[in-house]
Amino acid sequence: MLSTICYIDNGSQLLLLKRDKKLNDIHEGKYVSVGGKFEPGETPEACAIREIKEETGLNARSLDLRGFITFPDFRHDGEDWYSFVYIVTDYDGELVEECDEGTLEWVDYDDVLSKPTWDGDYIYLQWLKDNRPFFSASFTYDLDEQLIDHSVVFYDKEGVE
Repeated sequence: MLSTICYIDNGSQLLLLKRDKKLNDIHEGKYVSVGGKFEPGETPEACAIREIKEETGLNARSLDLRGFITFPDFRHDGEDWYSFVYIVTDYDGELVEECDEGTLEWVDYDDVLSKPTWDGDYIYLQWLKDNRPFFSASFTYDLDEQLIDHSVVFYDKEGVE
């Protein structure tokens, strides 16, 4: 499954989505980014722009690709998830009041890592906060949604860090 993870950044806060509206949601109660699954024929950028618009009402004018994450057997159905991670600082439009996926909330940078989310998210959010180079990571979860393994490679302008 191909997907996007998109963090909208207003300069002091990230826009997070508290997943509290869908039944049987694997993300229920967690604060996650906006984003989602590719539609047939979509590029990662087109998916990110579409998902941001659908979930937030905002128009992403530019995307900063910061990493790529593999989630092996994420839903324990034999399907791996592959996610492109974006930061978006250039956007316009009005934030929607209602999102079908959950409740949108601007969260101060200092508070992002205190919100309930996936254990792996805390790790790569710290990389984003620290402005680490482009990364390729893998996060593996067990049946109880506990992180059991992760790995990362960082790429700087001269290659692997």
